[in-house]
Amino acid sequence: MNTLNMLNAIEIDSELSRRRLLGGLVSASALGFLPAARAQTFPSKPIKVLIGVPAGSGQDLLTRAIADAVRTSLGTIIIDNKSGAAGRIAVDAVKLAEPDGHTLLLGTASMMTMFPNAYKNLSYDPIKDFAPIVNAASFELALVVSANVPANTLAEFIAWAKTQGPNGNKLSFASYGAGTPSHFLGEMLNRAAGLNMVHVAYRGSTPARQDVMGGNIPVYFDTVAGVIAMRPSGRIKVLATSGAKRSPTLPDIPTFTELGYKDVLATAWFAYYAPVKTPKPVLEKLRAEFIRAVNTREVRQQLVQNGMYPVGDGPEQLKQTMREDTARWGKIMKATNFVASE
Repeated sequence: MNTLNMLNAIEIDSELSRRRLLGGLVSASALGFLPAARAQTFPSKPIKVLIGVPAGSGQDLLTRAIADAVRTSLGTIIIDNKSGAAGRIAVDAVKLAEPDGHTLLLGTASMMTMFPNAYKNLSYDPIKDFAPIVNAASFELALVVSANVPANTLAEFIAWAKTQGPNGNKLSFASYGAGTPSHFLGEMLNRAAGLNMVHVAYRGSTPARQDVMGGNIPVYFDTVAGVIAMRPSGRIKVLATSGAKRSPTLPDIPTFTELGYKDVLATAWFAYYAPVKTPKPVLEKLRAEFIRAVNTREVRQQLVQNGMYPVGDGPEQLKQTMREDTARWGKIMKATNFVASE
């Protein structure tokens, strides 16, 4: 090969190498910016929030309020009520969903901190399978009795309950699901007041409310939001709430602690989660918008008016709450020898 041909070959080889290098740099750059690009294009379709109870709950109300507040920044949010198995069907569906931020879970204290203690073979791990976004709202519960129950105060109710078989063992109380705060508030009162009421687990709050208002079951432990919805009917009586202080939406109703039952204390919460492998920039965008929404005046007013307290805690605070509540509820379940049967 003559000198000219050799120089031409070297130049061609150098050009090919330069193109390969530039191509590699472009590819690496594209990969490096992929998460950011995803965040910039997110959302590319409506966001679906799965809720583990039938329509008409406080969870629906909360999610609709947030959806209205983020419509400009995140587009449409669709509520998908996937009830059954005490909400576990919704949890499993989100666990298996595409981790792109378009399918979220409204997780409850029951799902994320109580069920791990209650079920021996739970199909999900609240910490390992989900990325926390925001703890949106907390709430208290209340003791509700049918209008035909001959009691207008907690003291009168306990006295009457003890006439229903030995320590009330012929008296049933409803909850909106086994292994939920509603269930264990009833067990707390049983222990504190020396009662032995029999637990009846419903599949969500809506059918339980219908039965207590209809007089089909005499006692129900519901959320304050549920109480607010039922009270105008005149078909129930509210005897006590479970917070450390009186609910601002039920200021005329005393707390269990105020009435001398200091161990009957329970609050719960609603938080949003995504599948665990959802890209961090997408999670950060969701977190920022959801926290902004929770702190708007309109959302806060709607929550307070419906028996909920705005929270707005981010992922790390939510994880800490989950750890603390898992330990707390675990002790209560162990004390009552509760193991979920389904």
